[in-house]
Amino acid sequence: HGVKLDERKLGQKFLIDVDAWINLRAAGRSDNLSDTVSYTEIYREVVEGLPQNLLESVAQLIASTTLAKCQQISTVSVKVGKPHVAIRGPEDYLDVKIIRYKSIDAKS
Repeated sequence: HGVKLDERKLGQKFLIDVDAWINLRAAGRSDNLSDTVSYTEIYREVVEGLPQNLLESVAQLIASTTLAKCQQISTVSVKVGKPHVAIRGPEDYLDVKIIRYKSIDAKS
């Protein structure tokens, strides 16, 4: 990911946090994987997603794909951080965080 050619060519590290809102009552009672979501599916989307220019686009792609593939999830929060920023100044880490709601964002 990245706007600059060298960022895309050489690659870079990102820190990703995904929080999903889901009713876990059934899974907690049954201890059965079929009553929850597959964390592996979410992980694959994070790791194998298409390259994007902007952190915002990476976060949006993860959020929209997670909501579409995991029917039980009602809301998702995605934070994408860039630990090594090529900007002069005291900051060495920047991130974006978005929250998407299935009830609202599925319609747009």
